[in-house]
Amino acid sequence: MERNASGSEPRPLLGMGVLVMRAGRVLLGQRLGAHGAGYYAAPGGHVEFGESLAECARREIREECGLEIEDIRLLSVGTYMWGDDRHYVDVDVVCEAPLGEPRNMEPENCAGWAWYALDALPAPLFIVTANMLASLCSGKMCPTLDEVCRQPYTAPGE
Repeated sequence: MERNASGSEPRPLLGMGVLVMRAGRVLLGQRLGAHGAGYYAAPGGHVEFGESLAECARREIREECGLEIEDIRLLSVGTYMWGDDRHYVDVDVVCEAPLGEPRNMEPENCAGWAWYALDALPAPLFIVTANMLASLCSGKMCPTLDEVCRQPYTAPGE
């Protein structure tokens, strides 16, 4: 768990979700591992020290999907609690990937990537991705800045 400068209080981590679009379709993959296993999610990860948000988005998409992205735009910001010990502030962006097909570069973290029409999304959706898609479709930030989305560590069907 990350700690504040004095080491006494836990502090949130900075995450990023990247909603990759092509021709009205969105790139999603089924998560593996303990954090959201079984849920479909957009690619993303942690913002690294000294990295801009656009640099983070480009790096994460290269690392996870082997794609190059462009037209990166801010989509939403959300606060998420996973159980009692993981607090994330997520900065989420939307972008285009005009060329190439996604490759599963991290098979230990994702079952594979596929393009989905916005009216034919897989289920269940990871809460961050569901909020990103709600922001995209509504034009309003989801969740609101007053909300803290609290999620247990459970796989679908548990």
